[in-house]
Amino acid sequence: MYHILMTKITDQSAKIGIIGQGYVGLPLAMTFAKKFAVFGFDISSGTVESLKAGKSHIQDVTDEHLSQYLGKTYFPTADTEDLRQCDILIICVPTPLSEDKIPDLIYIKSACTTVKAVLHKGQFVILESTTYPGTTDEVVVPILEETGLIAGTDFGVAYSPERVDPGNKQYPIDKVPTVVGGINPECTEVAAALYGSVVEKIVPVRDARTAESVKMVENIYRNVNIALVNELSLIFERMGIDTWEVIDAAATKPYGFMPFYPGPGIGGHCIPLDPYYMSYKAKKYGFIPRFIETSGEINEFMKMHMVNLAEKGLQKVGKCLYGAKIVVMGLAYKKNINDPRESPSITVIEELVNLGAEVRVYDPFVPSIRTKAGEFASFGSVEEALSGAECAVFMIDHDVFRGISVESVKGLMASPVVVDGKNLFAGEEGIVYLGIGKS
Repeated sequence: MYHILMTKITDQSAKIGIIGQGYVGLPLAMTFAKKFAVFGFDISSGTVESLKAGKSHIQDVTDEHLSQYLGKTYFPTADTEDLRQCDILIICVPTPLSEDKIPDLIYIKSACTTVKAVLHKGQFVILESTTYPGTTDEVVVPILEETGLIAGTDFGVAYSPERVDPGNKQYPIDKVPTVVGGINPECTEVAAALYGSVVEKIVPVRDARTAESVKMVENIYRNVNIALVNELSLIFERMGIDTWEVIDAAATKPYGFMPFYPGPGIGGHCIPLDPYYMSYKAKKYGFIPRFIETSGEINEFMKMHMVNLAEKGLQKVGKCLYGAKIVVMGLAYKKNINDPRESPSITVIEELVNLGAEVRVYDPFVPSIRTKAGEFASFGSVEEALSGAECAVFMIDHDVFRGISVESVKGLMASPVVVDGKNLFAGEEGIVYLGIGKS
């Protein structure tokens, strides 16, 4: 089995099926389509039809990029039978959390059930979805072995953590080192050969559990350090010290320090979720991950801190949150992208509405956002959004927001109360200004 797969990878005759054509799956499909025939599978018929028409729904994949491979080496499909002919099947589906912060593997299990229906001897299955250590061995393999086939003997299995950073043009998939770990050394070798054919550097590790742990460490590291500066920013606010100036000065040290910056909470599919995936698994082994859970709580609190700052700012002009016209500026989870997954703005909007505020939103990249308080459509421009507002809450540092002048804020808003979560303004005269980590 392994010899045949290695030969097909080497001569580029291997057919690859990628399950899930979202933020990870579609860019990955475009990367492999440079050398292999790729079947992009998705359960959403709307997504598949749009891709067949040459329309990309992912910002990092342009229509021009899609059309370069469409119908030649890239074939969108919602038909599971198309996966039967594939030599390698890569699972790229979401791994959300339940309301009580418990890992929800429903999409992974569903994808494995799809694979199980077409699985035959000689195929190779790779999981890329971010998940806790042990998922490949304890969830993926048992489902696939319900076919009667034996993992590692009849078919191969490996894990390779996705490292997609939406909007990052400096580090596309092929420029980012790829970690691979199989359920045995042969599986690791095959996965390394596959990704090594399209990625500049491969990092093989001992096994799938190790590879799964790599992804956890990467994002928990970021989560913990962001929590640290968020906590420091809350302290420095009360001490009258500018956190941003402190961090920039500390970053001049040429060794032993890496700058992280405070903000109104963290979003995206990985950093807000991974600590809870690891925490869940740690508890299964009888360990209470206090440090990890505390960092999650601190970052979660920053959303409420933005609401508190809005209330404080309105009080300074003799108003309260109830009935106030508040505009939330920024719906994406980071700047200059159209991805609102786990955006801190969702919680901020919900809380402001719960407190009786009249909320409007604006984001030049995200047309609307769904919350428990309803769906909010973005205004058409900065000017429309700010016009008549009594408080503007800046959640993200889109480039267009950095171009907003204080004079325009004063001219457009009914009462110029600005809450700044991303150090966009310097707190100029003429507005009531409150910012995270600002004196």
